[in-house]
Amino acid sequence: MLKERIQEDMKNAMRARDAASLGAIRLLQAAIKQKEVDERIVADDAAVLAIVEKLIKQRKDSIAQFEQAGRQDLVDKEKAELALLSGYLPRQMSEAEVTAAIDAAIAESGATGAQAMGKVMAVLKPKLAGRADMSKVSGLVKARLAGG
Repeated sequence: MLKERIQEDMKNAMRARDAASLGAIRLLQAAIKQKEVDERIVADDAAVLAIVEKLIKQRKDSIAQFEQAGRQDLVDKEKAELALLSGYLPRQMSEAEVTAAIDAAIAESGATGAQAMGKVMAVLKPKLAGRADMSKVSGLVKARLAGG
């Protein structure tokens, strides 16, 4: 399970005295614990992946803002955290795999036209979560439905 892997990585970072990795892992664990407490659940792999994706998005936003402000030291720190967090995501799907999944979802939902985009995304989201950039997928679905 992903939570156990994160726990092991934290122990390894402590043993290696890797402060940067340890900080990022502790941040991830705090986010997981917060979700578990807030929702009174035990986070499964899907919930942990959602948290990892949210933290990755925050890092990307921070990197863009720090680059605009000319803070290379903070950009480097955020990029290191981004790389560590990305290691917890499953293998990313290729463009061809994403396109095939979109075609299958459109066929499965019987979608015709842009108004059916929600149906298609509802089919795709559980299949692609953590394995593809959902904002790009959304754009591809929109283009496919507008064209078809």
